[in-house]
Amino acid sequence: MSWLNRVRNAIPFVTKRETPDNLWHKCKGCGQMVFLKEYEENLFVCPSCDHHGRIGPATRFAHLFDTGSFAVLPAPQVADDPLKFRDSKRYVDRLKTARTDTGDQDAFLNARGTIDGQKAVIGVQNFAFMGGSMGQAVGEAFIQGVEAAIADHAPFIVFTASGGARMQEGILSLMQMPRSTVAIQMLHEAGLPYIVVLTDPTSGGVMAAYAMLGDVHIAEPKATLAFTGRRVIENTIREKLPDDFQTSEYYRDHGLIDMVTHRKELRETLSMLIGYMASEKQAA
Repeated sequence: MSWLNRVRNAIPFVTKRETPDNLWHKCKGCGQMVFLKEYEENLFVCPSCDHHGRIGPATRFAHLFDTGSFAVLPAPQVADDPLKFRDSKRYVDRLKTARTDTGDQDAFLNARGTIDGQKAVIGVQNFAFMGGSMGQAVGEAFIQGVEAAIADHAPFIVFTASGGARMQEGILSLMQMPRSTVAIQMLHEAGLPYIVVLTDPTSGGVMAAYAMLGDVHIAEPKATLAFTGRRVIENTIREKLPDDFQTSEYYRDHGLIDMVTHRKELRETLSMLIGYMASEKQAA
C-alpha cells in the first residue's frame, strides 16, 4: 500500500450534507445572492441594492394590519371561461395552474382589519397569478372591496400589480375598467378615502383605470408604471425616452403621483394618511 492510500484511509469519511434548494435568493436588481431567510425578514427587499421584490396578498396583509386584527374576504365566484377561450393552451387550464401555484382563486384578494387601531379594507393584486391580469374575477373582487369599505365606513387601500387586461376574457375584461370607476365613485359619495399603492409592475388597462383614480397615490421605489411598453412609444414618436421614464420616481417628479415610499415605511405612512384624512372629514 502506498503512503497516499494509507493517509487517505486514515482520514474519516464525511458524507455529503444535503443543502436545501431554496436556501438562497438571487436578487433581480443587482444579481447578488441573498440568504432567503434574511430576504424574507427584510420584506423581500434586497439588503444590497434595495430592490423591491414582488410579494403577494398574504405577505401584504400580515405586514400592514395589526396582528390578529384582519380577516380575508372570500373570493367572489364568477364563470371561469365564458368565452371558451383557447390559445396554445385552454384558458381553464391556465387558471387551474395559476390556482395551484399561488393558492389563490384569482389575481385580487381583499381583507378587512385595523392599522394602528384604525379600520381599513385592503385589496392586493397578485402578479404571480397570470401577471395580475384584470378579468371578471378581479373586477368583482375590486367591487367587493369597495362594498366592504362602505359597510365598515373605512378607507379602501389598493395595491396594484398587473400587466393589464386579461386577453382570454376579451370585452368582458375591458368592462372591468368602467365598473371599477363606478365603484370608486361610490366611495367618493360615501365620503371615504381611496388610496392607491402602485407596485412593480402596474400597466395596461389597470393603469388606465383604478390605479390612477385614487385620492392619494403612493408608489414603491423603482416600480415600472406604464400604459404601454417603452419600445412601442419610442417607435411611434421616433424619439429616445429618458432612462427613468415609466418609473415611480419619474411619475413623482412630474407630479403624476404623490410620493415614493419604501416598503418598510408603508405601514406608518398609511396609518398617518388614514388618521389625517379622517380628521379632515370630521373638521369639514
